[in-house]
Amino acid sequence: MRDDLIRKVVIVGGGTAGWMAAAAMSRIIGGMPGLSIELVESEQIGTVGVGEATIPQLVLFNQLLGIDEDEFIKATHGTYKLGIEFRDWVRIGHRYIHPFGFYGPDMKGIEFYHYWLKGRGLGDATPLDAYSISAMAALSTKMMRPRPDLPNSPVSKIAYAFQFDASLYARFLRTRAEAWGVVRTEGRIVEVAQDAESGFIEAVLLEDGRRIEGDLFIDCSGFRGLLIEQTLRSGFEDWSKWLPNDRAIAIPTESSGDETPLTRATARPAGWQWRIPLQHRVGNGHVYSSAHMSDEDALDLLLANLDGAPLADPNRLRFKAGYRRQAWVKNVVALGLAGGFLEPLESTSIHLVQSGIARLMTLFPSRRWNDAEIRRYNERTIREYEDIRDFLVLHYLATQRDDTPYWDYCRNIDPPPGLAEKLEMFRSNGRVFREHEELFTETSWQAVLIGQEIEAGGYHPVADLLSDEETLTRLRHIREVIADTVRQLPTQREFLRMNNSASDVVMKRAS
Repeated sequence: MRDDLIRKVVIVGGGTAGWMAAAAMSRIIGGMPGLSIELVESEQIGTVGVGEATIPQLVLFNQLLGIDEDEFIKATHGTYKLGIEFRDWVRIGHRYIHPFGFYGPDMKGIEFYHYWLKGRGLGDATPLDAYSISAMAALSTKMMRPRPDLPNSPVSKIAYAFQFDASLYARFLRTRAEAWGVVRTEGRIVEVAQDAESGFIEAVLLEDGRRIEGDLFIDCSGFRGLLIEQTLRSGFEDWSKWLPNDRAIAIPTESSGDETPLTRATARPAGWQWRIPLQHRVGNGHVYSSAHMSDEDALDLLLANLDGAPLADPNRLRFKAGYRRQAWVKNVVALGLAGGFLEPLESTSIHLVQSGIARLMTLFPSRRWNDAEIRRYNERTIREYEDIRDFLVLHYLATQRDDTPYWDYCRNIDPPPGLAEKLEMFRSNGRVFREHEELFTETSWQAVLIGQEIEAGGYHPVADLLSDEETLTRLRHIREVIADTVRQLPTQREFLRMNNSASDVVMKRAS
């Protein structure tokens, strides 16, 4: 047996990030010889807890942990999510959907959307959404998990994510992590002990004098970055010039009864507003730029655009878009808000925790602390942040709005190099490429490029292997099959009841 194995992992901070890390590590590597995992958190320190929408990758995370999906949905008052609806981003009154999954079937070896582009040139003005089973099901408040046993049906490839109460998800994971051996310690950290020569973290000291020692420390302490920044001075890369929003206000409201499986993002004069319907309430928030709107006006605007009575006082957040220059320094790895923040426009916050955990499991260290592994972790983390940043910036840059100074600023953003290349490729010949396994697929880029009305310069020449008449015939057939399939699906409410995943709160309200 190796004599340099990690013996003790200490997770600093709870919340969604901390308990995701604790659950995943205990489930995946908890059986390593001599390994113990301890999570330190203080009930005196609140968590952000407003991230309630996710992307499909979380389905795989839950499956990896052996979580029963119906039990999870019920425990977190969750709903299903088939995409994100964007309102007023191109111009006031405009809307489009970024759906999960795929558009239509590929034909003749090329992606479906090239045939859609060709059809548009032939006079078929049907929106791209009509060729997505997820988009059309969402607009009809329908839901179904994928049916691989029906390979010729659009529902075979339907993709989904979740909307849930993040604090309840953390509690749900805590129960499992503790059952798998994680020790939770309640206490407020007042000091961090470092080795005098190497600078490695040796222990965290609690207010009551306890000393929690460890080999590997996972910093899930939120924006303050207790270990990664306050102690190890990782540094922060500020992306405010591309993503100027630096404030958010979150308010939960009473359920409106709207169970549409979509997260809604509505553009506002100096930012945007989210709306996330859960089973027991609706999550709402206003993300905005303090350089373009006062905190008081931002709150007034949010309150004026709620569709239910508030259930709590406003929760105000301040942030900067960007990331720690090194997410892994010495024997500390930062996850969640401790590692960086990209506004929740495309629901990527929880995914970044998930991918950070996966990356750490792949490169799990020994006490030799190999520099090559640490460097690779940091490089891949930075690349993922940059890829997501570029996708977010596209929403702001590709707008026709000129009604406020904020949108004038956004419309004239100088795009990062990766985004500039994608725009050039799409504008020149309608092509989209997914680079180095980036998070957002070609379908996602197509959804937003086309949804934001960026004009494609053409379509793939292979699409002309189908005659114009056959192209239009196939397009019509595909959307008719999708529409017919959607009509046969259960509503989200019916689907929750079918699977016994309606929460107790909802069932009591209905009785």
